[in-house]
Amino acid sequence: MFRISIAYNHPEDPDAFLAHYRSVHAPLTAAMPGILSFEWGVSETLDGSKPAHFVVGNLNFPSKDAAVAALASPEGKAGADDMPNFAGAGFVMDMHEIC
Repeated sequence: MFRISIAYNHPEDPDAFLAHYRSVHAPLTAAMPGILSFEWGVSETLDGSKPAHFVVGNLNFPSKDAAVAALASPEGKAGADDMPNFAGAGFVMDMHEIC
């Protein structure tokens, strides 16, 4: 299995970020072809301090080739095109085989 993890930096307006992410971006992500699962959540820490990131999303695919094809699909391109609409504070994207 192959995973793409996206960790979003803290936005200026958390409520606006979450509203857009829930109603627009998450459905675009979940519609990508070949995706096995998509989970996301608002980051927390054990001690209640501010976490390094605001939201983290994990996209799982059967293979790296499937992930690359999904990102290149119309649905993947729509998700990429949507990023400036809510992720202005930036993000980090990591990809790896799941062992």
